[in-house]
Formats: sequence, structure tokens, C-alpha cells
Amino acid sequence: MDHFLYRDGILHAEDVPVPRIAASVGTPFYVYSTATLTRHYHLFKDALVGIDNLVCFAMKSNSNQAVIAHLAGLGAGMDVVSGGEYARARAAGVPGDRIVFSGVGKTENEMRAALTGGIRQFNVESEPELDRLSAVATSLGLTAPITVRVNPDVDAKTHEKIATGKSDNKFGIPISRADAVYAHAAALPGIEVVGIDVHIGSQLTDLAPFEAAYQKVRDLTLHLRAQGHAIRRLDLGGGLGIPYERSNTAPPLPTEYGALIKRVVGDLDVEVEIEPGRLISGNAGILVAGVIYVKQGEGRDFLILDAAMNDLIRPAMYGAWHDIVPVVEPEVGVDQAPYDIVGPVCETGDTFAKSRPMPPVAPGDLVAFRSAGAYGAVMASEYNTRPLIPEVMVKNEHFAVIRPRPTFDEIINRDIVPEWV
Repeated sequence: MDHFLYRDGILHAEDVPVPRIAASVGTPFYVYSTATLTRHYHLFKDALVGIDNLVCFAMKSNSNQAVIAHLAGLGAGMDVVSGGEYARARAAGVPGDRIVFSGVGKTENEMRAALTGGIRQFNVESEPELDRLSAVATSLGLTAPITVRVNPDVDAKTHEKIATGKSDNKFGIPISRADAVYAHAAALPGIEVVGIDVHIGSQLTDLAPFEAAYQKVRDLTLHLRAQGHAIRRLDLGGGLGIPYERSNTAPPLPTEYGALIKRVVGDLDVEVEIEPGRLISGNAGILVAGVIYVKQGEGRDFLILDAAMNDLIRPAMYGAWHDIVPVVEPEVGVDQAPYDIVGPVCETGDTFAKSRPMPPVAPGDLVAFRSAGAYGAVMASEYNTRPLIPEVMVKNEHFAVIRPRPTFDEIINRDIVPEWV
């Protein structure tokens, strides 16, 4: 469920008519619903009632300061994968003891910043990282709490570019080597082993891969405890999918996911961490674009929008589907026609949809990409010197720009021309 609904024939973001925002900030733009963010966060918290838990929002899905601060105010922790995301979380008021640092390529500077600024744990992904973290922590006279990310060799049955739990993926250590790595970690100075981490991929629409991975984590927990390791925390990752296409069968609900976690690891007397991103932020945002031209081609017609692949890269990168709807609700039973929906960037890949049935639209009309709150603005670029588009947040009948569109001068003036040119 989201809070982007038609009222009196006009798409609203909560209680704000979308055309009102367009008139204020111009198109294209992203808009996020605080009510949807709140609801989706609480779906996970409610699903884990009865076990000690922390829901850490995966910031890579949407790292706007307003989004982070709102979720942090609800009690969310943060899962970060870079020094920049760590800095964003701290700037948004997230305490260090609610920040988990993931990622395969943590640098010494990133480790140092998190150790001195406060950190809940590092999810360590390799032995070289473990050794380097030990050296950095020791040099600071501090102790780094860690989990080891194990790769359970479970096929998440998701897109190959967002699968992370198979043996040929770059993430984690093979679960078969866990004995040796945990023994090594326990012997290192400046390292405190607190638990186990696993994450098998993103946009999962079936609970079976989760169950297979979590059962392996359960068995490993009992095994490591028998060897004397104090495993008191299980980071079970994220990855629960959302329905991008409204006609598709809905993915499992957070309640079903929570029931699975309780069934598999609920009796282990551990604190459970989960790291949802997409399911919290995905349906909490839409991308609104204007139609520039309706173009007739050879055997196909095109809707040319003012949004482009640099604003929403998912269709070009992943072949991802987003429902695209007119902001003015079409009449019931109106005839639809197939269009290729494209942007203005000089790339054939700048295509959002092919042969997509659409009701009649005209230049100047507005359309909305649903389920665009995750991996949308956060992955945007200024390719073709196209400014990053505004991000807007709504609450009830109010809206605010939470990231403005830069001017061309602001973009150009970031470049420095050497005096010898």
C-alpha cells in the first residue's frame, strides 16, 4: 500500500495534488510520502514483535537526509556501505550504536571514521578486511565489534546483478571457511566478535531462499557457540521484494517474513537485525515527468519525456518495470495504445518501457512512475549535464523541497580550469 491515489481525477501525494508540486518545482521531480515510509517501517517492527530486534534501513536505497532523519525518529537503525553514507547517517542524527557498516571495500579512513564516531558493528566480508580493521582499531586504542558475513551459496532467484549470496558473488566469505575465519578473528587484537551476518540479494519474491540461508546461519550459530564464540547477534540482511508491476503476484508480506525469522532462529536467544531498504522506501516515492513530444515512428509511437535514464537508471540497467500512469486519471474504458516511453538522452538505452499500453496523452501532460522511491534519485547522475532533479517530501497537505534542482551555473562552476589551459 502507498499514499499516491487519485482524488477527483487527479493523482495526489497524500493530500497534495501532484500538479501543485509540478507547478512549484517544475518537472521532472521525485516525491516521497512520509506516511508510507512510516507504515512500511512499522510493518517490519510489528513483524518482529516478541524477539529482540533492530530494523536498520538500507540507506543505499534512498539516502536523502530528510528520509533518514524521519526513519531515525521512528527508531530505525541504518545500514551503511560507505564513509559517505556513514557521514549522512550521523548528520541526520542517527546515533553510532544504531549504525551497521557493510560493504566489501571498506578503507582505513572509513574504518577510522566509524570507530571514532561510534558504530554498532562492522559486517566484515574478507580476511584482509579483518586484519586491516584490527590494525586500525589497535592504533586508535579501540575495539571494533564485528560480525562476519558468510556466503551461504544460496540462489536468491533474483536478477543476476542484485544476487549476493551465491558462491561466485563477491560478497562475504564461504560459509565452509567460517571455522577458520572466526578463530582468526577471536585471536586478533582490537576485534570483538558479536555475531554472524548474511545477505543473499535484493528484490526477492519467494521466502524459500531466505529460509535456506537462515537455516544455515542457525546451524552455524550453534556450531560456533560450541567452539566458544559468543554469538549474540544475527544480521539477516534485507532483500524482500516489492510489486513493481501492479498486475504481478504480490511478494511475501513482512508478517510472513517475520514469522519465518521467528520460526528458524527465534529460539537462539540472539538479537536479530534486518536491513530492509526497497520495501521501506520503494513504494514511498514516485517520479513525476512531463511529456515533451508524442512522436510517430516507423511501426511504433513514442512518448518522449523530460525525465531520462540519468534520473531513473533502473530500466536501462536492470530492465526494470515501473508502472507509468497519467497524473490526470483517464476515463474508465478509454482506448489505450502502445508507446515506447523514452527520455531525451542521446542513448538508445534511454528507454523506460517498450510497447507500453497508455491512455491518450499530449505534450505538457504529466505522468508518474510508481515505486520509484528506492534506487531512483540515489543512483541519479548529471549525464549530458542534466541537473539532478528535485526531491520533495509530503506530509498530509504539506510539501517541502528536500533537495533542490541545481542551476547550470552551479554545475559548471564545480569544474576548475587550470591556469595553464
